[in-house]
Amino acid sequence: MSLKSFFAKIFANVVVMQQQKWMIKPVVTQQNLFYSLIQQAKQTQFGKDHLFLAIKSHADFVKYVPVRDYEALKPYVDKVVAGEKDILWKGKPLYFAKTSGTTSGAKYIPITKESMPYHVQGARNAILFYIQETGNADFVDGKMIFLQGSPEMTEKNGVKVGRLSGIAAHYVPKYLQKNRLPSWETNCIDDWETKVDAIVQETKDENMSVISGIPSWVQMYFDRLIQVSGQKIGDLFKNFNLFIYGGVNYEPYRKKFEQLIGRKVDSIELYPASEGFFAYQDSQKAKGMLLLLNAGIFYEFIKADEFYTENPKRYTIGEVALNVNYVIIISTNAGLWAYNIGDTVMFTSIKPYRIIVTGRIKHYISAFGEHVIGKEVEEAMQQALTESDAMVTEFTVAPQINPDNGLPYHEWLVEFEKEPTNLEDFALKIDAALRNQNVYYDDLIVGNVLRTLVITKVPVGGFNEYMKSQGKLGGQNKLPRLANDRKIADFIHELK
Repeated sequence: MSLKSFFAKIFANVVVMQQQKWMIKPVVTQQNLFYSLIQQAKQTQFGKDHLFLAIKSHADFVKYVPVRDYEALKPYVDKVVAGEKDILWKGKPLYFAKTSGTTSGAKYIPITKESMPYHVQGARNAILFYIQETGNADFVDGKMIFLQGSPEMTEKNGVKVGRLSGIAAHYVPKYLQKNRLPSWETNCIDDWETKVDAIVQETKDENMSVISGIPSWVQMYFDRLIQVSGQKIGDLFKNFNLFIYGGVNYEPYRKKFEQLIGRKVDSIELYPASEGFFAYQDSQKAKGMLLLLNAGIFYEFIKADEFYTENPKRYTIGEVALNVNYVIIISTNAGLWAYNIGDTVMFTSIKPYRIIVTGRIKHYISAFGEHVIGKEVEEAMQQALTESDAMVTEFTVAPQINPDNGLPYHEWLVEFEKEPTNLEDFALKIDAALRNQNVYYDDLIVGNVLRTLVITKVPVGGFNEYMKSQGKLGGQNKLPRLANDRKIADFIHELK
């Protein structure tokens, strides 16, 4: 055991004990944080406009502060971007995390001196929980790669602007700097495909022990490594034993990853976003990620099937239930108030509070009232893959309302690494798994409103072509798992 791994184990034990202090009193932790946030922001413009001085309870907060998304909060954000102080949070932010917007173009999410430390601690603590539970710390002696956006930043009215992953790159601890790849110069390459090729050249002869990134883009990196080296990843990197990921569910990719690597490796799931670091996998034995209730974020939850009703109930952490699909609402020490980030989550445990991400409130299929969500299609695909020899590179789902003939259906657009022996049987397995999860979809099949799903094979690289057409190839971008429209489906069909 090296000195570095020895001290990593000691540090892991200390940090886990520290985290246990709030984990055993989650409701009190959130209550105290709520009052602290209100107190600190009462003299901001937002606080004055929303009567923070009068807020004495969560009920008052619900009364005075409506749920907003970025478009609704934008008038305040625009003032912050223009350089004004004390608008959403005291003073001015340290950074703006720039993300892709929808109707309003680019989004500028403030990161403050109070919120930034939690972005850094989240990923660190996830690794430390892993070390403490498994006793495995040898990987700290090897090289680590984090596939991420460029660390280069611009400036707007005295505030630095960049991608969240690029901002976080400036906070890598000194003791990891020598272990970290790729180089600064390579990380600054904008074109994703050029960047991946450069990363391959920098890493192919190194002792890689930890690899981190969104699974779809790590998969591209692995494919290029195999092309260059002629070896499986596990043979090329003999000490690679830990994969850290976030952004999408890993399970649909796991089978192909194990084929590319040549063996199983441990994995840690993270839930970071520009708006905050929400959760991480704290155990290799339990399902879900630990929701971070002491990280500068006050959480509210709205049942997804009630979200678009008038005045839906906003639940606090002590009121949530297991296996209910919730829209996650946050108020943060970066000045986001009752903010809808667009994600839906489900609790897998309440002692401690662990969640899985089930999808996006705007990403669903309900062309006929079925309201199929991301979690359901991912689990259906995963179940079919476990019963088949097929391997999938990527997939998405769209409704086909007006087929040339026959009943409407759900179209599954799938890019296969290895096609199933019997494609029709594979489709039936997916369909059965989906019907088993979603009673509304099952009713539509039984009632002959929909026919069973149809799989469309996507040409190799087809989804990358779509992402490139949207300016979203690589980095922290990810393909929507499903949509209630045919934007992606129509693009893919035009490729064929």
